[in-house]
Amino acid sequence: MTTERRPDALIFDMDGTLFETDTLLVSVHQRVFRTLREEGLYMQDTPPVERLLGCLGMLLDDLWRKVMPDASMEARKRADELLLQYELEGLAAGEGRLYPHVADTLRKLKEDGARLYVASNGLEAYVKGVAEHQGIADLFDGIYSAGQYRTSSKVELVARLLADHELAGHTVWMVGDRSSDVEAGRGNGLRTIGCAYAKYGRASELEDADERIADFRELLPRV
Repeated sequence: MTTERRPDALIFDMDGTLFETDTLLVSVHQRVFRTLREEGLYMQDTPPVERLLGCLGMLLDDLWRKVMPDASMEARKRADELLLQYELEGLAAGEGRLYPHVADTLRKLKEDGARLYVASNGLEAYVKGVAEHQGIADLFDGIYSAGQYRTSSKVELVARLLADHELAGHTVWMVGDRSSDVEAGRGNGLRTIGCAYAKYGRASELEDADERIADFRELLPRV
């Protein structure tokens, strides 16, 4: 990567940036819709998992409107509950993995003095659960989620993180794979790094990022 100055802090999205979500979500997706049908809440065919993966990064209310637009509010609320339950069960059972080189790169960034954070539109228990089960929770100075802070956008969530940790005036990078991550960074005056290795969104979502990376190790300074 080319940059004039190494960052004092980096803020990472979780799904599609640190965590290769489909390694957990494919099986969870099938379980959620099987249970919804068993409970009589959603009798249509299971939507393709690609639709759910394409909605990663959205707030959950928006996600379910895209995944099953014909569902009732009761079904969407129950889907929220089931999604979290089955994700946590899957994580506890060892399902899911980080993208290649994520753990080692985060440790090297930390060792070099950078402060590391997560900002995700997911639910609190899920976002923190991924970090815990993947063994990277201790590397972060803060793990922020829309589920915890009830924020209406990632711009708002990142703004809260910056204020809480007094990062004004510091060099901070926002790292993510979706347009919401780029918007969150640009909306808060941060340098934005688009993760082009993730395949959940459209490539055009990262067009406005300051830089794009194809490998997580590109975040490390070149010697």
